Amino acid sequence: MTKKKVLEHITSVGVVAVIRGNTAEEAYQMSKACIEGGLDNIELTFTTPDADQVIRRLKDEFKDRAVIGAGTVLESLTARIAILAGAEFVVSPAFEEETAKLCNLYAIPYMPGCMTLNEIKEAMKLGSDVVKLFPGNTMGADFVKAVRGPMPHVQIMPTGGVDLDNMETWLRNGCVAVGIGGNLTAPAKEGRYDLITENAARYVAKYKEVRAAL
Repeated sequence: MTKKKVLEHITSVGVVAVIRGNTAEEAYQMSKACIEGGLDNIELTFTTPDADQVIRRLKDEFKDRAVIGAGTVLESLTARIAILAGAEFVVSPAFEEETAKLCNLYAIPYMPGCMTLNEIKEAMKLGSDVVKLFPGNTMGADFVKAVRGPMPHVQIMPTGGVDLDNMETWLRNGCVAVGIGGNLTAPAKEGRYDLITENAARYVAKYKEVRAAL
């Protein structure tokens, strides 16, 4: 997909599944379970062993049925590995200038973690269309509302502390999407990937419900 279409898909589904597996196979199964539940924005973190191989496997299997990205990307070398494996977006826990430049070179959306207005401003100056608010539970949904006062054009996606109970608050305060990790994939500890599929469907349905009411 083009950069424009990837961003449109992320914000239309409104939820990104943050997949952090103990093994490559576990990460693949968690990702597959999310996609089967309709949550087809997958952020495969590079704390997962052989993360690039999982990205390649998911891209080969699902092609344009899902948007597969890379997460926990700390520097540009990892970003390049992810992009060559087929990653369609790159997410970092913190802003990194060289990673931003590399992603711009390849026309790949870069979503860096930011906690201050200055970090958000610098990320946007270097081409970040969506800024990841991380950790979201530290900053809170009111922070998003405050930021969008002086910067109404900023697009924010919180990750960390977002769940079904508070997702509506985040969205009503101006977030364009949310990232969900442990609250979504916890059943993998017991091998219950079917429950991950059910969780994924609930998150997608909740997003549609909230957006329809806004």
